[in-house]
Amino acid sequence: MFSPLQFQFGTDSAPVIHIIHENDTWLEPLRLELAERALPYAEWFIDDLVLDLTTAPPEGVFYNRMSASSHTRDHRYAWEATRGLMGWLEAHGRRVVNNRRATELEVSKVEQAIALQASGLMTPKTVAVTGPQALRSAAADWSDPFILKPNRGGKGTGVELVRNQAQLDRIVEGFEDYTLDGTVVLQSYIQPADGRVWRLEFVGGNHLYTVSIDAGGGFELCPSDACQVGNAYCPADGRAKFEILDGHHPQELERCLSFLRGAGMEVAAMEAAPDAQGRLRFYDVNINTNYNADAERRQGVERTGMGEIAAFLGRELEVVRAEAKRQKQHAS
Repeated sequence: MFSPLQFQFGTDSAPVIHIIHENDTWLEPLRLELAERALPYAEWFIDDLVLDLTTAPPEGVFYNRMSASSHTRDHRYAWEATRGLMGWLEAHGRRVVNNRRATELEVSKVEQAIALQASGLMTPKTVAVTGPQALRSAAADWSDPFILKPNRGGKGTGVELVRNQAQLDRIVEGFEDYTLDGTVVLQSYIQPADGRVWRLEFVGGNHLYTVSIDAGGGFELCPSDACQVGNAYCPADGRAKFEILDGHHPQELERCLSFLRGAGMEVAAMEAAPDAQGRLRFYDVNINTNYNADAERRQGVERTGMGEIAAFLGRELEVVRAEAKRQKQHAS
């Protein structure tokens, strides 16, 4: 069922911030930041959806936080619903943060790799295959261990470092359960020298900060506090799992910003591993980005992730309200 909040705002109501999501827990830090700034908002919890296409959406700023991993929380069709919702909003000229193009890229590792390479950013060697026999055939051409991931995953779900034939056989035999759309991606394994990968965070088209993440515990690297077993977790070297790099500006930053603009991703995270030459190899992009509050506190950052998102949405709301006022005055 569509959130009843849909019906509380007519097209003549004052514009507000509309948050499109399917994970209540991940939204709590943003709620606190919006409340602190007294910003009006409505939540659109997307699972089952009834959308009357003969009506117009309410006015305001629509922030798309739909997650590629929604199917892992029993919201199997949340992304498919969001895809149509994005088209409806954009057809009516609504201000959408993380638009339909961004939604498409969020759930396709294949399209992400293509778009990243087209922007001049480096990726690991990547091969896309559809079907279990195609996977077996493509894997035969890899002599070294490789990364295997579903085309649509989220949170690192299903990502495996394939080291032997038995591991591959298990995935091939369970192929229909492994991938939602029948497509998987094989990528070269880029092992960073210090065992840590980077996550570049962006808000409103600007680089917020970079997080260094210990990847020794696997590939599910969601930074949200809700995703952690415990914030006390530390790798063997004594460093925290998530560390914010002070003043980090990689040489690839301008290409990242260009990529995000073309992808319609205004609030996003880009994950990369430095190769042996120190060059960043990008392997994942997320629009439903989360932040590790413990890492932010340790670093003493002035601009927290969720605080920046709330401030950005507030500025965009002012723009929308000013335009609505101008149009109303013009009509009278």
